[in-house]
Amino acid sequence: MRPSALTATAGALGLAVLALTLSPATAHAAAPVPLADAVAALPVAGESREGYDRSLFPHWTDQDRDGCNTRMEVLIAEATTAPEADERCRLTGGEWQSYYDDRVHTEARGLDIDHMVPLAEAWDSGASEWTTERRRAYANDLDEEVALVAVTAGENRAKADKDPAQWLPPSEAALCRYVTEWTTVKTRWSLSVDQAEADVLATTAAECPDAVVDTVPAA
Repeated sequence: MRPSALTATAGALGLAVLALTLSPATAHAAAPVPLADAVAALPVAGESREGYDRSLFPHWTDQDRDGCNTRMEVLIAEATTAPEADERCRLTGGEWQSYYDDRVHTEARGLDIDHMVPLAEAWDSGASEWTTERRRAYANDLDEEVALVAVTAGENRAKADKDPAQWLPPSEAALCRYVTEWTTVKTRWSLSVDQAEADVLATTAAECPDAVVDTVPAA
């Protein structure tokens, strides 16, 4: 099943910002960093979708071989009322709240599992240089609880592969959470941002003074 988020040890802010820039091999954990500082630490670079294909990110795998693939693991973990799962991990019952639009669902089929940073956006931002194995790990990242989120299917499809300069959740109450989670995933996987994306993240972060990014670099 999906583990809880890892909690990093608090430390000096300067060291925390430095830890964000270290490679996964050298930075085992990062202290919580104010959202605005985490946004400022993201590298800004141009983007290219040349060569992208969704199949280059093998996803919805059953990593622990318990019969539930990544989609089902997220649905089970994020249910506000737990569903029942049969031997093939088919879910019945349960309740979910999609924070993008503050809508409650009682049927799993009404939900999509959104990659917080879409696969195509990840490709544009650095994943084009990764191995297939690393792209598989990214597409099925259950170790960072904000990397995958169960949301209303229509909202996920409206978002598609857009970054925050092109799409934000319709619920105003969701904006700080969304930008924090987007920045968390970009930080965790050492992905870049383009200038328009960086500008929107910075503007939104300025309105979220209590938000922090707390993640462990991906292995």
